[in-house]
Amino acid sequence: MSNEMRALVKARPEPGLWMERRPVPAIGPDDVLIRIRKTGICGTDIHIWNWDDWARGTVPVPLVTGHEFAGEIVEMGRDVEGLELGQRVSGEGHLIGRTSRQSRAGRFHLDPETRGIGVNVAGAFAEYLSLPAFNAVPLPDAVDDEIGAILDPLGNAVHTALSFDLVGEDVLITGAGPIGIMAAAVARHVGARHVVITDVNPDRLALAAEVADCVPVNVAQEDLRDTAARLKMRQGFDVGLEMSGNQAALDQMIEALVMGGRIAMLGIPPGKSPVDWSRIVFKAITLKGVYGREIFETWYKMLAMLENGLDIRRVITHRMRAAEFETGFAEMRAGHTGKVVLDWD
Repeated sequence: MSNEMRALVKARPEPGLWMERRPVPAIGPDDVLIRIRKTGICGTDIHIWNWDDWARGTVPVPLVTGHEFAGEIVEMGRDVEGLELGQRVSGEGHLIGRTSRQSRAGRFHLDPETRGIGVNVAGAFAEYLSLPAFNAVPLPDAVDDEIGAILDPLGNAVHTALSFDLVGEDVLITGAGPIGIMAAAVARHVGARHVVITDVNPDRLALAAEVADCVPVNVAQEDLRDTAARLKMRQGFDVGLEMSGNQAALDQMIEALVMGGRIAMLGIPPGKSPVDWSRIVFKAITLKGVYGREIFETWYKMLAMLENGLDIRRVITHRMRAAEFETGFAEMRAGHTGKVVLDWD
Protein backbone atom coordinates (compact mmCIF):
# COMPACT_ATOMS: atom_id res chain seq x y z
CA MET A 1 0.00 0.00 0.00
CA SER A 2 1.32 3.45 -0.92
CA ASN A 3 1.91 5.86 1.93
CA GLU A 4 0.05 8.58 0.00
CA MET A 5 -3.57 8.92 -1.02
CA ARG A 6 -5.92 11.22 -2.88
CA ALA A 7 -8.04 13.41 -0.60
CA LEU A 8 -10.50 16.28 -0.94
CA VAL A 9 -9.11 19.04 1.24
CA LYS A 10 -10.33 22.37 2.53
CA ALA A 11 -6.88 23.70 1.80
CA ARG A 12 -7.56 27.43 1.95
CA PRO A 13 -10.02 29.66 3.84
CA GLU A 14 -12.10 30.46 0.75
CA PRO A 15 -14.85 28.82 -1.31
CA GLY A 16 -13.99 25.46 -2.86
CA LEU A 17 -12.34 22.12 -2.14
CA TRP A 18 -9.16 20.79 -3.69
CA MET A 19 -7.99 17.26 -4.58
CA GLU A 20 -4.53 16.80 -3.09
CA ARG A 21 -2.05 14.07 -2.24
CA ARG A 22 -1.97 13.43 1.50
CA PRO A 23 -0.26 10.86 3.75
CA VAL A 24 -2.33 7.78 4.53
CA PRO A 25 -3.47 8.34 8.13
CA ALA A 26 -1.79 6.37 10.89
CA ILE A 27 -4.00 4.39 13.26
CA GLY A 28 -3.82 3.95 17.01
CA PRO A 29 -4.33 0.75 19.01
CA ASP A 30 -8.13 1.22 19.12
CA ASP A 31 -8.58 2.34 15.50
CA VAL A 32 -9.23 0.77 12.12
CA LEU A 33 -7.99 1.92 8.73
CA ILE A 34 -10.78 1.88 6.15
CA ARG A 35 -10.22 1.78 2.41
CA ILE A 36 -12.97 4.11 1.20
CA ARG A 37 -15.13 2.81 -1.66
CA LYS A 38 -18.05 5.26 -1.81
CA THR A 39 -18.84 8.61 -0.22
CA GLY A 40 -21.92 10.80 -0.19
CA ILE A 41 -21.92 14.59 -0.50
CA CYS A 42 -23.83 16.18 2.38
CA GLY A 43 -25.41 19.57 2.90
CA THR A 44 -22.73 20.16 5.53
CA ASP A 45 -20.11 19.66 2.82
CA ILE A 46 -21.85 22.37 0.77
CA HIS A 47 -21.51 24.76 3.71
CA ILE A 48 -17.80 23.91 3.88
CA TRP A 49 -17.41 24.39 0.12
CA ASN A 50 -19.22 27.75 0.27
CA TRP A 51 -17.14 28.79 3.31
CA ASP A 52 -20.08 30.46 4.99
CA ASP A 53 -20.15 31.93 8.49
CA TRP A 54 -20.73 28.55 10.13
CA ALA A 55 -17.85 26.91 8.24
CA ARG A 56 -15.46 29.77 8.96
CA GLY A 57 -16.18 29.48 12.66
CA THR A 58 -16.05 25.68 12.81
CA VAL A 59 -13.70 24.04 10.30
CA PRO A 60 -9.92 24.14 10.78
CA VAL A 61 -7.84 24.73 7.65
CA PRO A 62 -6.39 22.62 6.12
CA LEU A 63 -8.71 19.63 6.65
CA VAL A 64 -9.70 16.50 4.74
CA THR A 65 -13.50 16.79 4.53
CA GLY A 66 -16.42 14.36 4.15
CA HIS A 67 -18.29 12.18 6.61
CA GLU A 68 -20.64 9.90 4.62
CA PHE A 69 -18.83 6.73 3.58
CA ALA A 70 -18.63 2.99 3.06
CA GLY A 71 -15.48 0.96 2.68
CA GLU A 72 -13.41 -2.01 3.77
CA ILE A 73 -11.20 -2.52 6.82
CA VAL A 74 -7.59 -2.96 5.67
CA GLU A 75 -5.72 -2.51 8.96
CA MET A 76 -6.63 -2.83 12.65
CA GLY A 77 -5.04 -1.54 15.83
CA ARG A 78 -3.64 -4.11 18.24
CA ASP A 79 -6.50 -3.70 20.76
CA VAL A 80 -9.39 -3.93 18.28
CA GLU A 81 -11.80 -6.80 18.84
CA GLY A 82 -15.00 -7.88 17.10
CA LEU A 83 -14.01 -6.70 13.61
CA GLU A 84 -12.11 -8.38 10.79
CA LEU A 85 -9.77 -7.42 7.98
CA GLY A 86 -11.72 -7.18 4.72
CA GLN A 87 -14.98 -6.46 6.53
CA ARG A 88 -17.30 -3.98 4.83
CA VAL A 89 -18.25 -1.09 7.08
CA SER A 90 -19.82 2.32 7.30
CA GLY A 91 -19.43 4.31 10.47
CA GLU A 92 -20.70 6.89 12.91
CA GLY A 93 -19.03 10.20 12.09
CA HIS A 94 -19.48 11.70 15.55
CA LEU A 95 -16.44 11.04 17.72
CA ILE A 96 -17.47 11.13 21.35
CA GLY A 97 -15.68 11.69 24.61
CA ARG A 98 -15.96 9.27 27.51
CA THR A 99 -16.07 11.58 30.54
CA SER A 100 -19.36 13.48 30.32
CA ARG A 101 -22.46 12.48 32.26
CA GLN A 102 -24.29 11.80 28.98
CA SER A 103 -21.56 9.55 27.61
CA ARG A 104 -21.10 7.62 30.85
CA ALA A 105 -24.88 7.06 30.89
CA GLY A 106 -24.76 5.59 27.37
CA ARG A 107 -26.46 8.59 25.73
CA PHE A 108 -23.54 9.00 23.37
CA HIS A 109 -25.35 11.22 20.86
CA LEU A 110 -25.74 13.90 23.55
CA ASP A 111 -22.07 14.04 24.53
CA PRO A 112 -20.99 17.73 24.59
CA GLU A 113 -17.41 16.76 23.66
CA THR A 114 -18.49 15.39 20.28
CA ARG A 115 -16.26 16.10 17.27
CA GLY A 116 -17.20 15.39 13.67
CA ILE A 117 -15.06 13.67 11.06
CA GLY A 118 -14.66 15.91 8.04
CA VAL A 119 -15.74 18.90 10.15
CA ASN A 120 -13.43 19.04 13.14
CA VAL A 121 -11.02 16.18 12.37
CA ALA A 122 -9.83 14.49 9.15
CA GLY A 123 -12.69 12.95 7.22
CA ALA A 124 -13.73 10.43 4.60
CA PHE A 125 -13.30 12.24 1.26
CA ALA A 126 -10.11 10.26 0.74
CA GLU A 127 -8.87 6.84 -0.24
CA TYR A 128 -8.31 5.94 3.42
CA LEU A 129 -9.89 6.91 6.73
CA SER A 130 -8.66 6.26 10.27
CA LEU A 131 -11.65 5.70 12.54
CA PRO A 132 -12.08 4.48 16.12
CA ALA A 133 -13.20 0.86 15.97
CA PHE A 134 -16.03 1.84 18.34
CA ASN A 135 -17.49 3.95 15.51
CA ALA A 136 -17.30 1.32 12.77
CA VAL A 137 -20.63 -0.22 11.76
CA PRO A 138 -20.45 -3.54 9.86
CA LEU A 139 -22.63 -3.67 6.76
CA PRO A 140 -24.90 -6.68 6.16
CA ASP A 141 -24.83 -8.28 2.71
CA ALA A 142 -28.22 -6.71 1.93
CA VAL A 143 -26.73 -3.19 2.18
CA ASP A 144 -24.29 -2.48 -0.64
CA ASP A 145 -21.61 0.19 -0.61
CA GLU A 146 -23.61 3.00 -2.22
CA ILE A 147 -26.42 2.61 0.33
CA GLY A 148 -23.77 2.22 3.02
CA ALA A 149 -22.37 5.57 1.94
CA ILE A 150 -25.63 7.37 2.73
CA LEU A 151 -26.44 5.74 6.06
CA ASP A 152 -25.35 8.89 7.89
CA PRO A 153 -28.14 11.07 6.39
CA LEU A 154 -30.58 8.16 6.47
CA GLY A 155 -29.79 7.95 10.18
CA ASN A 156 -30.75 11.61 10.58
CA ALA A 157 -34.05 10.84 8.83
CA VAL A 158 -34.68 7.76 10.98
CA HIS A 159 -33.79 9.55 14.23
CA THR A 160 -36.14 12.41 13.36
CA ALA A 161 -39.00 10.24 12.08
CA LEU A 162 -38.89 7.86 15.04
CA SER A 163 -38.88 10.66 17.61
CA PHE A 164 -42.63 10.11 18.00
CA ASP A 165 -45.04 7.23 17.41
CA LEU A 166 -46.13 7.40 13.76
CA VAL A 167 -48.36 4.34 13.52
CA GLY A 168 -51.70 5.45 12.08
CA GLU A 169 -50.72 9.12 12.32
CA ASP A 170 -50.88 11.91 9.75
CA VAL A 171 -47.39 13.31 9.18
CA LEU A 172 -46.29 16.64 7.72
CA ILE A 173 -42.68 16.98 6.52
CA THR A 174 -41.34 20.42 5.59
CA GLY A 175 -38.33 20.33 3.28
CA ALA A 176 -37.97 17.84 0.39
CA GLY A 177 -34.20 17.58 0.50
CA PRO A 178 -32.72 14.07 0.57
CA ILE A 179 -33.17 13.72 4.35
CA GLY A 180 -36.78 14.91 4.20
CA ILE A 181 -37.51 12.50 1.36
CA MET A 182 -35.95 9.60 3.25
CA ALA A 183 -37.91 10.57 6.36
CA ALA A 184 -41.10 10.35 4.29
CA ALA A 185 -40.14 6.85 3.18
CA VAL A 186 -39.41 5.87 6.79
CA ALA A 187 -42.72 7.30 8.00
CA ARG A 188 -44.65 5.21 5.49
CA HIS A 189 -42.54 2.13 6.20
CA VAL A 190 -43.37 2.23 9.92
CA GLY A 191 -47.10 2.72 9.43
CA ALA A 192 -48.06 6.39 9.12
CA ARG A 193 -51.42 6.98 7.42
CA HIS A 194 -50.98 10.16 5.35
CA VAL A 195 -47.50 11.58 4.69
CA VAL A 196 -47.37 15.04 3.14
CA ILE A 197 -44.09 16.74 2.19
CA THR A 198 -43.78 20.43 1.30
CA ASP A 199 -41.18 22.46 -0.56
CA VAL A 200 -40.92 25.10 -3.29
CA ASN A 201 -38.48 23.14 -5.49
CA PRO A 202 -40.52 21.19 -8.08
CA ASP A 203 -37.63 18.84 -8.91
CA ARG A 204 -37.25 17.73 -5.33
CA LEU A 205 -40.99 17.34 -4.85
CA ALA A 206 -41.10 15.13 -7.95
CA LEU A 207 -38.24 13.07 -6.51
CA ALA A 208 -40.10 12.76 -3.20
CA ALA A 209 -43.15 11.36 -4.98
CA GLU A 210 -40.93 8.87 -6.79
CA VAL A 211 -38.95 7.69 -3.75
CA ALA A 212 -41.61 7.72 -1.02
CA ASP A 213 -45.32 6.94 -0.88
CA CYS A 214 -46.19 10.53 0.04
CA VAL A 215 -48.15 13.55 -1.13
CA PRO A 216 -45.90 16.37 -2.44
CA VAL A 217 -47.16 19.95 -2.04
CA ASN A 218 -45.53 22.99 -3.61
CA VAL A 219 -46.48 25.63 -1.05
CA ALA A 220 -45.59 28.40 -3.49
CA GLN A 221 -48.50 27.26 -5.66
CA GLU A 222 -50.86 25.26 -3.42
CA ASP A 223 -52.60 25.81 -0.09
CA LEU A 224 -51.69 23.15 2.44
CA ARG A 225 -55.21 23.38 3.88
CA ASP A 226 -56.63 22.23 0.55
CA THR A 227 -54.41 19.16 0.67
CA ALA A 228 -55.55 18.34 4.22
CA ALA A 229 -59.18 18.70 3.14
CA ARG A 230 -58.63 16.46 0.11
CA LEU A 231 -57.18 13.81 2.41
CA LYS A 232 -60.27 14.14 4.65
CA MET A 233 -58.23 15.21 7.66
CA ARG A 234 -60.61 16.84 10.13
CA GLN A 235 -58.27 18.57 12.58
CA GLY A 236 -54.76 18.64 11.20
CA PHE A 237 -51.49 16.73 11.21
CA ASP A 238 -50.49 14.74 14.27
CA VAL A 239 -46.71 14.87 13.81
CA GLY A 240 -44.45 17.36 12.04
CA LEU A 241 -40.90 16.64 10.86
CA GLU A 242 -39.18 19.97 10.14
CA MET A 243 -36.27 19.43 7.73
CA SER A 244 -36.09 22.70 5.82
CA GLY A 245 -34.47 25.14 8.22
CA ASN A 246 -37.00 27.69 6.98
CA GLN A 247 -38.87 29.79 9.54
CA ALA A 248 -41.92 30.24 7.31
CA ALA A 249 -42.15 26.45 6.94
CA LEU A 250 -42.00 25.98 10.72
CA ASP A 251 -44.71 28.61 11.21
CA GLN A 252 -46.89 26.85 8.63
CA MET A 253 -46.30 23.52 10.34
CA ILE A 254 -47.39 24.87 13.72
CA GLU A 255 -50.60 26.17 12.18
CA ALA A 256 -51.26 22.85 10.42
CA LEU A 257 -50.87 20.64 13.51
CA VAL A 258 -53.65 19.37 15.75
CA MET A 259 -53.96 20.50 19.35
CA GLY A 260 -51.28 18.57 21.20
CA GLY A 261 -49.30 17.96 18.02
CA ARG A 262 -45.63 17.01 18.09
CA ILE A 263 -42.72 18.41 16.08
CA ALA A 264 -39.27 16.87 15.61
CA MET A 265 -36.96 19.59 14.32
CA LEU A 266 -33.81 18.74 12.37
CA GLY A 267 -33.63 21.83 10.14
CA ILE A 268 -31.75 24.85 11.45
CA PRO A 269 -33.10 28.32 10.54
CA PRO A 270 -30.22 30.72 9.85
CA GLY A 271 -29.41 33.21 12.59
CA LYS A 272 -32.08 34.13 15.11
CA SER A 273 -35.66 33.65 13.96
CA PRO A 274 -38.81 35.14 15.49
CA VAL A 275 -41.08 32.52 17.02
CA ASP A 276 -44.70 33.06 18.08
CA TRP A 277 -44.41 31.08 21.29
CA SER A 278 -48.05 31.73 22.13
CA ARG A 279 -49.09 29.45 19.26
CA ILE A 280 -46.87 26.66 20.60
CA VAL A 281 -48.18 27.11 24.16
CA PHE A 282 -51.87 27.49 23.33
CA LYS A 283 -51.79 24.52 20.94
CA ALA A 284 -49.84 22.45 23.51
CA ILE A 285 -47.18 21.64 20.90
CA THR A 286 -44.28 19.35 21.86
CA LEU A 287 -41.09 20.53 20.14
CA LYS A 288 -38.03 18.26 20.05
CA GLY A 289 -34.63 19.24 18.67
CA VAL A 290 -32.85 16.43 16.80
CA TYR A 291 -29.08 16.22 16.37
CA GLY A 292 -27.42 13.47 14.37
CA ARG A 293 -28.25 9.88 15.22
CA GLU A 294 -28.81 7.98 18.44
CA ILE A 295 -25.55 6.07 18.83
CA PHE A 296 -26.06 3.22 18.05
CA GLU A 297 -29.78 2.55 18.35
CA THR A 298 -30.56 4.47 15.14
CA TRP A 299 -28.01 2.38 13.24
CA TYR A 300 -29.59 -0.89 14.37
CA LYS A 301 -33.07 0.30 13.42
CA MET A 302 -32.19 1.64 9.98
CA LEU A 303 -30.18 -1.44 9.01
CA ALA A 304 -33.11 -3.60 10.14
CA MET A 305 -35.54 -1.52 8.07
CA LEU A 306 -33.30 -1.74 5.00
CA GLU A 307 -33.15 -5.52 5.40
CA ASN A 308 -36.95 -5.52 5.83
CA GLY A 309 -37.81 -3.71 2.61
CA LEU A 310 -37.20 0.02 3.16
CA ASP A 311 -36.12 1.25 -0.28
CA ILE A 312 -34.40 4.63 -0.50
CA ARG A 313 -32.06 3.91 -3.43
CA ARG A 314 -33.84 6.27 -5.83
CA VAL A 315 -32.88 9.21 -3.61
CA ILE A 316 -29.42 8.74 -5.17
CA THR A 317 -29.70 10.71 -8.40
CA HIS A 318 -26.04 11.18 -9.34
CA ARG A 319 -23.15 8.73 -9.31
CA MET A 320 -19.69 9.82 -10.40
CA ARG A 321 -15.99 9.25 -9.93
CA ALA A 322 -14.28 11.09 -7.08
CA ALA A 323 -12.25 13.00 -9.67
CA GLU A 324 -15.53 14.55 -10.88
CA PHE A 325 -16.30 16.03 -7.46
CA GLU A 326 -16.56 19.58 -8.80
CA THR A 327 -19.49 18.56 -11.00
CA GLY A 328 -21.19 16.83 -8.08
CA PHE A 329 -20.85 19.86 -5.85
CA ALA A 330 -22.07 22.19 -8.61
CA GLU A 331 -25.19 20.08 -9.16
CA MET A 332 -25.94 19.94 -5.44
CA ARG A 333 -25.37 23.66 -4.94
CA ALA A 334 -27.83 24.33 -7.78
CA GLY A 335 -30.49 22.19 -6.09
CA HIS A 336 -30.71 19.77 -9.00
CA THR A 337 -29.98 16.54 -7.16
CA GLY A 338 -30.98 14.09 -4.53
CA LYS A 339 -27.95 12.37 -3.05
CA VAL A 340 -24.66 12.46 -4.97
CA VAL A 341 -22.36 9.45 -4.43
CA LEU A 342 -18.67 9.58 -5.31
CA ASP A 343 -16.78 6.40 -6.27
CA TRP A 344 -13.22 6.28 -4.89
CA ASP A 345 -12.31 3.10 -6.78
